[in-house]
Amino acid sequence: MENPDLGCYLVSLSGLNAIRFLAGIAHRRPLAAALCGLLVLLVRAAELPRLPIPEPGVHDEFSYLLAADTFASGRITNSAHPMWKHFESFHILQLPYYESMYPPGQGLLLAAGQAFLGHPWWGVYLSMGLLCYCLCWMLQGWLPPGWAFLGGLLMAMRIGVFSSWMNSYWGGAVAGIGGALMFGALPRLQKRPRIRDGVLLGLGLAILANSRPYEGLVASIPVAAALLWRPSRRLLVPIAMVVSIAGAATAYYCWRTTDHPFLMAHQLNRETYATMRFFLWEQPRPEPVYRHAVMRQFYTEWEPNFDNATRLDTLSGWFDAAVGRSKVEWQFYLGWALSVPLLMLPWTLRDRRMRFWLYACPVFLLGIALERYTQPHYLSPFVGALCILLLQGMRHLWVSRWGRYVAGAVVLACVGGFVQQVVTPRVPYPYPGNLNRARILRQLEGTAGQHLVMVHYGPDHDVLQEWVYNRADIDGAKVVWAREMSPAEDQELKDYFRGRKIWVVDADDAEPRLTPAGPAVRLQSNIAP
Repeated sequence: MENPDLGCYLVSLSGLNAIRFLAGIAHRRPLAAALCGLLVLLVRAAELPRLPIPEPGVHDEFSYLLAADTFASGRITNSAHPMWKHFESFHILQLPYYESMYPPGQGLLLAAGQAFLGHPWWGVYLSMGLLCYCLCWMLQGWLPPGWAFLGGLLMAMRIGVFSSWMNSYWGGAVAGIGGALMFGALPRLQKRPRIRDGVLLGLGLAILANSRPYEGLVASIPVAAALLWRPSRRLLVPIAMVVSIAGAATAYYCWRTTDHPFLMAHQLNRETYATMRFFLWEQPRPEPVYRHAVMRQFYTEWEPNFDNATRLDTLSGWFDAAVGRSKVEWQFYLGWALSVPLLMLPWTLRDRRMRFWLYACPVFLLGIALERYTQPHYLSPFVGALCILLLQGMRHLWVSRWGRYVAGAVVLACVGGFVQQVVTPRVPYPYPGNLNRARILRQLEGTAGQHLVMVHYGPDHDVLQEWVYNRADIDGAKVVWAREMSPAEDQELKDYFRGRKIWVVDADDAEPRLTPAGPAVRLQSNIAP
C-alpha cells in the first residue's frame, strides 16, 4: 500500500524544485523578461487555428488600419479625393488630407506588420509580446527579481493573449510599452544615472506622445517631478535630446497632416464633426453641417449618451459614470483574483520604496477623472503602475502568517483562469468585428475586375456597424466603399469610377448581399436632414 506521507513529501519536493527553478530564471533578468514575452507569442500562435486573425469592426480599428496602409505605402498622408463626400466616415479626415485622425504610434506598428509580415495584425501580435517583456523589465527596477518575474507572467496571462489589446486593432500595447519604459527607467536613473536609461525614458515619453498624448502627459508629470527633485546634467541631457528629436518629428507630422505644426489631426477631426468635447469643463460645440444621417446620429445622439457624457457636469452624473467606468476597467485589468492584493494598499503606500506612487497615483486618477470619455486602453500608460501596486500588495500578503496562502491562491486562480482560456479560447471583446463586411470584401477580392460598393443603411441602423472605410489609395483599390447620396451626386461618383462593376449592399439585412446597381434613387435614410 502506498505511503501517504511519502506522497505528500514528493509533492512538496516537486513544488520546491519548481520554485527554485523559477527563482533561478528570475535572477537572470533578461531571460525572465524574454520568457514573459515569449509566453504571450507562443500561446497566441498556438491558438490561431481556433482563434484566427481578427476582423476589424470598431470605428477606431478602421481608422488605425488606414494609417497603417498609408505608412506601409511609403506616405505620411494622402491627397484629398475629388469624391470625398461619398467617403466620409468616423475618425477619418477627408480635408485637407485623407488620413486617420489618430497619432501615428499604433498606425506605424500596424504598418510594420503589413509591410514586413503581410498583415497588420502581426504588428499587434509582436507588440503584445514586447509589452509583457517591457513590463517585466520595468518591475525589475522596482522589485526583487522573483516578484518582477511573477508580475510579468501574471500580466502575460491577464492581458497578453486573450484581451482585446491582442485581438483587435485599436491599441493598448503601444502606450503600455511607452509607460513601462518611462516608469522602468526612473528607479534605475535614481539609483545610478546612465545614458542608456535616460534614452529609454525619453523614448517612453516619445511613444506616449504619439499614442495617448493626454494620458501620457498625465503619467509623465510625477516622473518629471521626481527627476527635477534632484536634477543631474548627465541624467537630463539624454532625455532632453530624445524628447527634442521626437517633438520635432511630431510637429513635422502634424504639419504634413493638418498644415499646422501644433494642430493634431485628432483635434481637427473633432472640430470638423463632433459636438461633444473631451474634458468636463468644455462646453459642447455648435452642431456642424452633416452630409450623412448616420454621422449626425453618431455625433449628436450616440456620443452624448455614451457613458453618461452629457450628465458629467453634475456630481450625481459624474458618480454614476465613474462607477460604470470603474467596473469596465476592473473587469479588464483585474477581475476578482487580482483585486485581493489591492486590499493591502494602505500598507503598500507606506513603504519607503513606494513613496513615488503615493503622489503619482492621485495625479493619475485626477487626470482620468477630468476626461468625458474613457476606455480600458486609455489607461494603458498606467498599466505598469498597476503592476507595481499589485506586486507590492502580494509581498505584504506573503510575509503574514495566513496571507501566504492567500497570495498562493491568487496566483493559482490566475493560472487556472489562463489554462481554462487556453483549453476553450474566447475573447472577452464586445465587438467581434464586422463579419458581414469582411465576407463581402473577400468575395469581391476573389472576383475579377474592380468594384464600387454603394452602401445603404436603414432608419434603424446601428451606428457602430460602419461599412464605409477604404484603402489609402482609393482609386487603386480593388474594392471601393461609398455612401449613397442624391441621384445626381451618385451618378457623378459612378461616372468617376466608370469601368468598375457597381454594386449596392443593404447593410441592415439579416444577411447582407451584393445587388447590381440599378437607376439612382434618392434614399432619404442615408441623407442628413
